[in-house]
Amino acid sequence: MVDYTEGAGVEYHTQLNKDMIGEYVILPGDPKRCAKIAKFFDDPVQVADAREYVTYTGTLDGVKVSVTSTGIGGPSASIAMEELVHCGAKTFVRVGTCGGMQTDVMGGDLIVATGAIRMEGTSKEYAPIEFPAVADHYIVNKLADAAEKLGYNYHVGVVECKDSYFGQHEPEKKPVSYELLNKWNAWIQLGALASEMESAALYIVASALHVRVGTVLLVVANQERAKLGLPNPQEHDTEAAIKTAVEAIRAMIAEDKAKKA
Repeated sequence: MVDYTEGAGVEYHTQLNKDMIGEYVILPGDPKRCAKIAKFFDDPVQVADAREYVTYTGTLDGVKVSVTSTGIGGPSASIAMEELVHCGAKTFVRVGTCGGMQTDVMGGDLIVATGAIRMEGTSKEYAPIEFPAVADHYIVNKLADAAEKLGYNYHVGVVECKDSYFGQHEPEKKPVSYELLNKWNAWIQLGALASEMESAALYIVASALHVRVGTVLLVVANQERAKLGLPNPQEHDTEAAIKTAVEAIRAMIAEDKAKKA
């Protein structure tokens, strides 16, 4: 592969190297969320800020950890994971937002995603469509345990991932509305909990790179509840999802330390 940094010693897009990154990395989409997440670390330092990729590194329980934003969608998320793995990262937790799809999923709830519907394009350049996008089972359990411990209302199951935000929210305006609407209804009938944009790509890339990844999401609102005239509260504060991710990583760090002892 061509070194587009021309020997700078850092990854081309994220501007990171092995000295800057811990083995455990939290992946929000929004760069502005990184500083909020880093406040949960001990001695956090911003180590890079390039394009949509902002990175802070600190420690949790004496172990080096990082947070790197991925931007919106699978293409930029896959770049972040590839370059972070080059730098030695091995465990990833996506912290993001989503829209609820089942009527019992309320704004303010959390979703721990066991798998993701590959209604996006990035993962197709890593694996045939028949290969499932699934989270690491160990991380799923740790995220669910953390949400339970912290007393949050949460759901565990499959999410749908797409490339077009407005394809979800205004499908009737799109020339392929027939496909978007029919598939959306299929996902609901199959029990998909919520819709988002990054987990499918991250799960498939993690499978290809043999690293572990999981996702915890804040439900912002639920358009299906709105369609039915049901109460549809909105929540935009991601703190519960962040705390759940941090608590899960603490648990993983403790168990990983014990295995090495």
